[in-house]
Amino acid sequence: MQAPSESLTERIDALESESISLQRVLTSIPAIAPESGGEGEETKAEFVRTVLRALPCDELIESPAPDNRVPAGMRPNLIATFRGSRTGRTIWILSHLDVVPPGALSQWNGNPFQLAVRDGRCYGRGVEDNHQGIVSSLLSVRALLELRLRPVFNVGLVIVSDEELGSAYGLGHVLKRHPRLFRPEDWIVVPDAGNADGTMIEVAEKSILWLRFLVRGRQCHGSEPNRGVNAHRASANLVVRMEELHRLYPSADPVFEPPVSTFEPTRKEENVPNVNTIPGSDVVFFDCRILPEYDLKEVKNAIRRIADGIERDFGVSVEITFPNDAPAPPATPVDAPVVLGLSRAIREVTGRTARPTGIGGGTVASLFRRAGLPAVCWQTIEDTAHMPNESCVIANMLTDAKVFARLFLMPG
Repeated sequence: MQAPSESLTERIDALESESISLQRVLTSIPAIAPESGGEGEETKAEFVRTVLRALPCDELIESPAPDNRVPAGMRPNLIATFRGSRTGRTIWILSHLDVVPPGALSQWNGNPFQLAVRDGRCYGRGVEDNHQGIVSSLLSVRALLELRLRPVFNVGLVIVSDEELGSAYGLGHVLKRHPRLFRPEDWIVVPDAGNADGTMIEVAEKSILWLRFLVRGRQCHGSEPNRGVNAHRASANLVVRMEELHRLYPSADPVFEPPVSTFEPTRKEENVPNVNTIPGSDVVFFDCRILPEYDLKEVKNAIRRIADGIERDFGVSVEITFPNDAPAPPATPVDAPVVLGLSRAIREVTGRTARPTGIGGGTVASLFRRAGLPAVCWQTIEDTAHMPNESCVIANMLTDAKVFARLFLMPG
């Protein structure tokens, strides 16, 4: 007689064609936020509802978030539960319905909303971010039910909207509407971050600080720079002086990758359209990812001091605003039960040793952590999300399903 783990492996492998079929339908239904010109997630959610009811789930809770910008008038959030032998905890897998726009179609090898399958991969917008999470979680439950293997504890599949643009209409809404749905003793896994061999369990995030510097000088003709104040020169020096932050905040934490705080100049707005004009204003942006040990107020004060020096040295004014200002959420402890249980499931399925890791941020798991709920991000991915020709390795999708199924059978 086969052990349950062996039966699960065989059953999930036999569902490969089903995994591709699910990907095909999911990919064909764009679920793009209204901020990005889309109509929301309801059409895709209707397909997922049908799949959940057919499994069948023991309970399906709907938690729509009102939004009059989309045809449905709301953003769907689905919470399906499957009863286990014991009720001491629920093991939750949270995935999201929405995808980002495809971008320039000329960079795709085909229609981004028509699944292509070749060389062991699925190609299309959303196949990795986050259809892989949806499909692997659905397959894991289906395999258990078909083999009549009852999970040890309750299993919950949460499939939400609006993850790509902040989760106000997704998990944020669910947490407000159902404050007692998730409990500290529950295990929460978000398949939305990971690495290619499935050994990265994301447990912590850095603080995120985006900076917008508006440098004002005085515009003049390029042949008479003495009559103006070159805002572009001042902002260029500001970019260089911001390197001082690496000296001020040098700590390294091996949990994170990279292990240090980063302060990166990114976007620059156009100043003047012609070469022979000294710009009177210049705008540059920074993306800073800062280790949790540092207080963002202190970091902001240091940045202000750097800007003050630029003002004195170049005769300009520097205005600083913060398009994104998100202190790091509490980390999930590396020895939390969900970390240890998921590590064991990964080892038993793949033979690999997983490692708790911190990332630059931010994931939807941060909303759980801010609510005092230990959560981890994990899946086996190659990080093609948001790219042209986004892809999902079919074998990874099946492996993730096996790990989830093993997690559902774990006794403690």
